Amino acid sequence: MPLCELCDRDMPSLTEHHLVPRQKTKRKNLPPSPTIRICSACHRQIHKLYDNSYLARELNTLERLKHDPQLQRFLVWVKKQDPGKHVRVRGDRISRHS
Repeated sequence: MPLCELCDRDMPSLTEHHLVPRQKTKRKNLPPSPTIRICSACHRQIHKLYDNSYLARELNTLERLKHDPQLQRFLVWVKKQDPGKHVRVRGDRISRHS
């Protein structure tokens, strides 16, 4: 099974996460940014917590995502979850326009 690049779980399938959201590259007619392969739970949690502007500006590398304090708490928890089970994500989106 493929390995999620964020939580390191063996998963039946992975999704592609654009390190700079497509919304940001399309508007400027730029090619899509590099992607990472992550599980659905990690992908949903990222977009639950952060708006696209913050992701593009601050969390645009795998290393930055892995070291983000809010996401780290989720990763510690999700690593303990059964890969075959649907994981509910929680949290309020933080819009960090600064």
